[in-house]
Amino acid sequence: MRYSAFRILKEGLTGNRGWTPVWREPEPKPAYDIVIVGGGGHGLSTAYYLAKEFGVTNVAVLEKGWLGSGNIGRNTTIIRSNYMLPGNEPFYEFSMKLWEGLEQDFNYNAMVSQRGILNLAHSDPQRDGYARRGNAMRMAGADAVLLDADGVRKLCPFLDFDNARFPIRAGLWQPRGGTVRHDAVAWGYARGADSRGIDIIQNCEVTGFQIKDGVCSGVETSRGTIAAKKVAVCVAGSSSHVMAKAGMRLPIESHVLQAFVSEGLKPVIPGVVTFGAGHFYVSQSDKGGLVFGGDIDGYNTYAQRGNLPVVEDVCEGGMALMPMIGRARLLRMWGGIMDMSMDGSPFIDKTHIDGLYFNGGWCYGGFKATPASGFCYAHLLARDEPHPTATEMRLDRFSRGRPIDEKGMGAQPNLH
Repeated sequence: MRYSAFRILKEGLTGNRGWTPVWREPEPKPAYDIVIVGGGGHGLSTAYYLAKEFGVTNVAVLEKGWLGSGNIGRNTTIIRSNYMLPGNEPFYEFSMKLWEGLEQDFNYNAMVSQRGILNLAHSDPQRDGYARRGNAMRMAGADAVLLDADGVRKLCPFLDFDNARFPIRAGLWQPRGGTVRHDAVAWGYARGADSRGIDIIQNCEVTGFQIKDGVCSGVETSRGTIAAKKVAVCVAGSSSHVMAKAGMRLPIESHVLQAFVSEGLKPVIPGVVTFGAGHFYVSQSDKGGLVFGGDIDGYNTYAQRGNLPVVEDVCEGGMALMPMIGRARLLRMWGGIMDMSMDGSPFIDKTHIDGLYFNGGWCYGGFKATPASGFCYAHLLARDEPHPTATEMRLDRFSRGRPIDEKGMGAQPNLH
């Protein structure tokens, strides 16, 4: 079924009896060309682009729980491409361009809202650093505008510009950044992949890999053995746990990252705003709630919940930035499991085991990378060579002395 305004009108006038299921619920087949482990945003987008761009449809996506139960439904919905290093910026700009045509591409309303993202600078050196990053963005084809204090005030007059500790000096503004409805991204990719013949199998946990003489030929699951010519793992915060079943130890730690939503407020925040003197970022949802987050909780865990000291730290950052939110009530909070790499940048690569591939280490940046991650992973699986924008995202980059240390945003194991 193709969605359209005419279809909505027709179904509304006929009692909404013509809608069909968004995707099938197939039983797993004994064998596939490719098995994708993980039915989150990256796994579903990989399956979608495998079918759409490369014509590979004998594919199964295996999800331990239900679609949207992982990080794809547990994030702050921000999309952006305001990176600096050549190993990152072209990739995230590629992702931004895919976001811009996504809804028309898979015929599903993902609520892509390019309201802009503003990074605040609170000192002259920080402003100079943003100028450098903005120039790198523009050289890579992205958009960037360096605002002075008056320019920031015009855009966000409610901020505390004269804070004695954190005065606002400038801001780096990317107008094409914004937000997207997170779970709708999963549903849209699932619908698009399913309509092209790909099997999406929920409640199917991978319990092991079939590996013999250095070759992976399938997976063991809670619903039986499934053979495959290639096995592609993309399980976010569970990366270390799953890849350990293949005898691999990854340069990744799992941490919980909390996010929060306030009660509904009148529209006030025009886009996404990030605090430059602390780790705090905020946007406003269509329902009026402030959606915000901050640092990881700082301890290794696989639990999708956080702790109160980080709640206090995040709220302190919000109050320092805009004291007007002091009386707003916190409505709900949740945690996502982050697969934190040691340099803060991801991996899309083959492993040393033939037929086994890995996608992970996304740290804070997994959601915004969803389209490009899926496209580049599909390219690697279909052609056995990296996509031009993902050539540096190798598993062996640490042993080669080629980390992509964008902002030191990795797991920082020396701190905990």
